[in-house]
Amino acid sequence: MTDDERDGVRLTSLDQPLGDGLGVTKGDLVDHLDAVAGNLVPLLAGRPLSVVRVRPGQAPFMQKNVPRGAPDWVRTVTVWSAAARRDVHFVLCEDRRTLLWLANQRAVEYHVPFTRVGEDTPTGLVLDLDPPVDAGFDQVVAVAGLVRQALADAGLAGAVKTSGAKGLHVVVPVRGAHAEDVAAATRALAARTERLDPELATTAYLKEDRGGRVFVDSTRSGQGTVVSAYSPRVRPGLPVSTPVGWDELTDVTPADLTVTTARARLTDGDPWAAALPEAQELPADLVVEGHAIPVARVQAMHEGKRRARARAAGGDQPGP
Repeated sequence: MTDDERDGVRLTSLDQPLGDGLGVTKGDLVDHLDAVAGNLVPLLAGRPLSVVRVRPGQAPFMQKNVPRGAPDWVRTVTVWSAAARRDVHFVLCEDRRTLLWLANQRAVEYHVPFTRVGEDTPTGLVLDLDPPVDAGFDQVVAVAGLVRQALADAGLAGAVKTSGAKGLHVVVPVRGAHAEDVAAATRALAARTERLDPELATTAYLKEDRGGRVFVDSTRSGQGTVVSAYSPRVRPGLPVSTPVGWDELTDVTPADLTVTTARARLTDGDPWAAALPEAQELPADLVVEGHAIPVARVQAMHEGKRRARARAAGGDQPGP
């Protein structure tokens, strides 16, 4: 069957390829999102949603504004974007019907901020572990262990999920801290992770400075976004950002967790909700330490410009 209807949403072209080079059909995407709707929708609800959509013959693209012609039952929220200097009308995905409508729009990735609509304090932070090219997943698992140790040393706890690519996300629910303090604490945790084993982990934002180490990325927390647990990613086979227990990391191959296989792990309810600890207050010393650490993107931008000037002057010295 090429078409279907679920929850009042007409689903079309389900047997057609989802997008170029992805190796799955549109129906595979719809079936996965429908199967995980009970777990995914609560993670999206109340948060301005950015999606990555695909279309055959086109490059994937990020969509923040609600598409024209959206049904009147699709809820939205208007947020001023300082970067774009205009209002952005984000979708609020708060029910299965909206998720199915998005799936029919070939929305593959689901990215959410840490702050809910009407609130001004983030509900969590994330450390994104990004392996170097050709690195084994065992390197990422080892650094995840370092992050867990850094958290424990600070009196915190987190849960881990695959990023849907080659890395891992360590997510820490928090409460009572403003975005700037959450971002600062994330930088401090990344720095503490690096100090535990600087031969294995690095906070170097510039790739040429990482030296084959796993990058502990602290830049997504605060006012940034993160791909939701259970969200697919736009890669061949559509791997899924999948909750994984700390004790099973060594048995996981992220590329095997796809829209056609990941939902088999959901036989015991909602593993992400079960894994996440209660929201925690950030230790004051962690926040203070983090505020003394430059924002990685800003620091990298200035360093990149400095190196460009050095190359133009004939020095070509990378420098620290």
